[in-house]
This record gives sequence, structure tokens and C-alpha cells, in this order.
Amino acid sequence: MIRACLAALALIAPAAALAQTAAPVPAALPGPAEGPRGTGDLGVVIERATGSVLVVDQSDRAALCRVEGLGDLSHASLTFSPDERFAYVFGRDGGLSKVDILTCTLENRIVQGGNAIGGAISDDGKLVAVSNYEPGGVKVFDAGTLEQVADIPMGSKTVGLADAPGSRFVVATWDTGEVWVLDHSVDPANPQVTKIEGVGANPYDALMTADGRTYIVGLFGEKGLTTIDLWADPPQPRRILPDYGKNQPDLPVYKMPHLQGWTLAGSTYALPAVGLHQVLWVDAASGEESGRTDVAGQPVFVTARPDARELWVNFATPDNGTVQVIDGLTHEVKQTLQPGKGILHMEFTPRGREVWLSARDDNKVVILDARSYEKIGEIEAQAPSGIFFTARAHRTGL
Repeated sequence: MIRACLAALALIAPAAALAQTAAPVPAALPGPAEGPRGTGDLGVVIERATGSVLVVDQSDRAALCRVEGLGDLSHASLTFSPDERFAYVFGRDGGLSKVDILTCTLENRIVQGGNAIGGAISDDGKLVAVSNYEPGGVKVFDAGTLEQVADIPMGSKTVGLADAPGSRFVVATWDTGEVWVLDHSVDPANPQVTKIEGVGANPYDALMTADGRTYIVGLFGEKGLTTIDLWADPPQPRRILPDYGKNQPDLPVYKMPHLQGWTLAGSTYALPAVGLHQVLWVDAASGEESGRTDVAGQPVFVTARPDARELWVNFATPDNGTVQVIDGLTHEVKQTLQPGKGILHMEFTPRGREVWLSARDDNKVVILDARSYEKIGEIEAQAPSGIFFTARAHRTGL
């Protein structure tokens, strides 16, 4: 009996040690001898300091390979093709890279502008659009070849580019306070343009709701946000939260919150407040503020667990080693965690069992159980930032 127990412990101990040790990065994916690999369990991690990305496996909690040569990824995002095989990476240097995550190769890369801020893929997977600070406007490319299909000058820096149903893209203009809807369904090279004016001063980011109906714009030049109902004909801007923070002194904004960190918990939106140590709660139907939650710092992402029962919040410097968990029912902070240094991004596995956090200053991705909050794994990474799982390929606005 004693010998059997010792044998069982010998098997368990290495597994427990492995869960606490960062997994090294292999040189490449397993070869053909291991058989075919599906894409649904994969993800991509941006390595912001080295112009590279890691391809990771959720179930194995491990990196499969590294792809290099993607340029300036200091403020990078990506989107996936509908078949989950290709990641389109948008770099700050205007680079648009197409990465094959099955073969772990950089299939193509172009530099399409001087300063890019993000991009999106059309709902049919045929067009990839990039929003630019320099020269401004939006450029659209063939998703297969990366050949330019359309160039839409807008006389402004553009932000918050998102896909909408029907081969459309929606984008906000920083300088002119507008939203443009680009409809490529009839003629991809000459989209039909709907211009919505009076959105507000200096839109800094935006998001599309998961149903593709509502486009929400964050404003830097004034208080409040603006929503646009894309089902309306014509769409009209509607201001919400015009008074939040109105009678409070603004704090220095160390990092602009990302509106992709908005979340819908039941019938209520939760969003990061600009310049305040608060998460705001907004009634989704009326747009009226319904409450606030004081948090540990300036929130950057407010990310819902897929069941929306909990919301996880990370923060700008100097509080970017802290993550807080908010109860989706009571709106109270229920847990404060210190998972690593420089937590830049959080991504839940599709059914919410785990949350992966990029700890930039620790050069690792930390993996936590999303209910017990215990650490269950680590992956070595070079100054990681964005974490993207392939389930995003099937969600509007991502």
C-alpha cells in the first residue's frame, strides 16, 4: 500500500511542478508524423518588443512556435480568417501581416501606411481593412493576396475600425468627429459611404456590439460617449453619459481605456471610465448610467467571463500589476489579484474555464483558473501584450 502511494505521488509531483513553470517555446509546430492539427484550440500572443507572435495551444497551455519579422508591434491587434487558419496582424508601423498559424509561417507582409492603429475582416472573410493615423483614412485589401482593393481618404486619423454585417466596415474619425460606414457589398473597390456627423470631439476608440447593430464611440475631447444604431435609416448619433465625471477633477490619463473592454452583463453595460478609478454601469436599453464601482486604478479593460457572471479589470500604470474581479450581480469588487507585473491584456478561453493574462514585465503569460483564481500554468513570452484565441473568428466586431 505504501509503495503504491509513493508511486502515485511520483506521478503527481512532476505535473504540479509543471503547472507552476513557464513552458519553453519550441522552434516549430509538430511535424506530419503527429497527424493533422485543428485550429479551434489555438491562439496568438503578440510579443510587442520583438516584432513576433507566439502560436499557443489552450488545452496544452503551451506555446507551439514563434513567428518573427512582423515589424513594430508596440500597439498591435489582429483578427482571424473565418477558417481560423490565418491571423492578420496590424502593426503600429503600418504593417499588415498574414500569419499561417498551422504552418507557423509569415505568409505575406506589406507596409500599407505610416502609422496604423487597427483593422478588421469582413463577414465573408474576403476583405481586410486597416485604419491609419498616417496618412489617415482606411485602406482595404484582398484577404488572400493582400493586394489593395480600395483606398478611402477621410481627411483625418481613423480609430475604432470594426466589421459590420453585409461586407461593411465602420470607423470613427479623430479630427472631424464623424463615423463613416463603408459598404463593400456591391463594388468592393468603390464602397458606398454613409457619413454620420456630430458624433463628438476626438473619438479615441469604438466598438461594435456582438449583434452588429450598435456602434459605440468613446470621446476624448469631451465627456460622454456616442452610440449609433446601424439598423436606423439613416443612422443618427445618440449621446450617452454626457455628465460622467463632470464635477470631478480629471486625473492624468496614463493609458487610454480600450472600448473593446466593454462588456454586457445581463441588460447592463460595464465600461472603463476615462481618467477615473471607476467602472461605469449603463442600462443597455436607455443608455442611462445605473451605477459605478470604485476600483484600484484607471481601468483599461473590463472583460466579462463568457457567462458574464464576473468581470475582470486591469489597470494603467502605476497599478498595472493588479487585476480585480467584480461580481456581475452586485457590482462589487470580490477579489483583488496580483498575477504579475505589467498586466496588459486578458483573454478567456471560449467557455470561460480559464483566463490568460499577459504579464509584459515578467515576460510571461499567466494562466489562472477563472473560478478558483489559482495559477494553473505559465508560458514564456517576450514582453507579451494582446492575447487572441481563434474563437474570435466567429464574433462580429472582433
